[in-house]
Amino acid sequence: MALDGPDTADPEALARAVAERLPALGRPVTVVPAAGFLRPASVRLEHGRTDPDARYTDWLDVRALAREVLDRVGPGGPGDVLPELWDAVRDRATRAVRVPAAGVVLVPGALLQGVGLAFDVVVHLRVGPAARARRTPAAQAWELPAFDRYDEEVDPVALADVVVLADHADRPALVLQGRYSS
Repeated sequence: MALDGPDTADPEALARAVAERLPALGRPVTVVPAAGFLRPASVRLEHGRTDPDARYTDWLDVRALAREVLDRVGPGGPGDVLPELWDAVRDRATRAVRVPAAGVVLVPGALLQGVGLAFDVVVHLRVGPAARARRTPAAQAWELPAFDRYDEEVDPVALADVVVLADHADRPALVLQGRYSS
């Protein structure tokens, strides 16, 4: 399950909150933040540290996330995943973790839709352009055009199974779509 949204919506916090509740329902959870699958800085920052187009297209290592997580828990996969590509704190490779047969893998992150990743369910945390601008720290304001482009080119609200309107962090609104709206 993808929890897709800009950093200001904090998709990782939502993933951790869901991960705390699902085991009580008999569903073990593994959280694999997409931020653990960034491309090397030499590729990610090739056009500078503040290029919104690079943020949109070059940061996430889509193939690695598919290969090391999604394909491994899909039909016929071995059921073990890498929680991240590289442990930057320990400066070494990460060891795979086993996902139980009835387990759920939550992948929180930004700009996850429209790049060819095959998620069973996508929850999109929608933060409109004005709210994004208001809530984004000044040091990260250069990223705003990447999210505007994502809204325009991908239309993540239309692709998502579930949308959480998150313009106001303290008052989210749930919108169920498609197979979940009945």
